[in-house]
Amino acid sequence: MRSRRLVVVRAEGYLRDLEAVHDYIEHDNPDAAIALLLRIDQQVDSLADPNFPRRQGRKPGTLELVAHPNYVAVLQQTETTVTVLNLLHVARQYP
Repeated sequence: MRSRRLVVVRAEGYLRDLEAVHDYIEHDNPDAAIALLLRIDQQVDSLADPNFPRRQGRKPGTLELVAHPNYVAVLQQTETTVTVLNLLHVARQYP
């Protein structure tokens, strides 16, 4: 039996965080900034598959996706939707 695909929603916080990552890296290497953005967002797209790996979040009621070795996406999930709330650098204190 196939699992039903989830709708992936990108919250404003995630979009702002993604833009901030891009802007920071773009200063030194524009090509690397675009490549990283695409890689992270491709991982986020994969969340439509309910079997795609994610882990229990550090905040109650959340999950996390290791979207890149240096970046973790914070998620909330229902039976039909995954909402990507934020994108955090792994060195950042959270929560």
